[in-house]
Amino acid sequence: MKTLYTIGEVLIDFIPQQQGMLLKDVASFEKMAGGAPANVAATVAKLGGNASLISQVGADAFGRFLIEVLQQLKVNTNLIKITKEANTALAFVSLTNDGERDFSFYRNPSADLLYKEDYIKSEWFTPGDLLHFCSVDLVESPMKEAHKKAISFAREHGTLISFDPNVRLPLWESKANCRETILKFLPSTDIVKISDEELAFITGIDEVETAIASLFIGHVKVVIYTKGASGATLFTKDASFSVPGCDVNVQDTTGAGDAFIGAILYKLLISNVELNELVNYCIQSADELLTFANQCGALTTTKKGAFAALPTLEDIQKRIINKNRVKRGDFSDS
Repeated sequence: MKTLYTIGEVLIDFIPQQQGMLLKDVASFEKMAGGAPANVAATVAKLGGNASLISQVGADAFGRFLIEVLQQLKVNTNLIKITKEANTALAFVSLTNDGERDFSFYRNPSADLLYKEDYIKSEWFTPGDLLHFCSVDLVESPMKEAHKKAISFAREHGTLISFDPNVRLPLWESKANCRETILKFLPSTDIVKISDEELAFITGIDEVETAIASLFIGHVKVVIYTKGASGATLFTKDASFSVPGCDVNVQDTTGAGDAFIGAILYKLLISNVELNELVNYCIQSADELLTFANQCGALTTTKKGAFAALPTLEDIQKRIINKNRVKRGDFSDS
């Protein structure tokens, strides 16, 4: 099996122990591992795939905690640097009664943003591997340059490249700066995962199919459009495939989108899909891919914290089997 490399932030999510109130009113928090690229790597590793995180933490207790948690999930942490130049990033989160979030970040700068492009090595990447990144660490920093180097090496070696913009506007100087940066990196990717909340902001287009079509620039071959509880749609330039969402008892939506794309990337890894096979594979396997990813993302919302409810492969397969039995009207115990 090939390897998923994710690059970007790994941080502490402080999740409130009181739900349904503004962040300023929360009295106590619980420490959780988080950061979108770390969440994606953790998802793939929990499902049984090979995943390495390219990042940096501070030489502090939070950094040590993050590395230990990732190692417990069998994420390769050998590419995570430790620095004394800055502390590990922190994010405080408040949750509404339906599990939606509000963030306050402490990273000015944080250790991950100081990761240097010289750390990136060409020999990491091979055909059939995957590189995944998000937009949080694309603010002006050494880490932004490291992203460019990793993407360049991945492209040279025929490594599939996946991008989830994962917009977090409080981290940017302006909305315009965030949008412009995302649009600059977009053409260098093969797979784009984008949410219904992000599509109009990034493209500037309100009509969904027109907005999706505008994303097929540069190397982009597949766009996956997620709609939360309403399901997801996979687009190629010439086709689209949709599946409905899943019913679960939502406790915390933190990391649900990361688990969704992590599940997609896991499927690509175990199927040894290479760049020239990507579109055909996605067309032939769209329903299976989206159903699997939807179940993975949904299960992740059933506990607080991005890592806390990450499902195993068996958890997802059991949900899919039960769903298919209900469709057939098979209510037997066998």
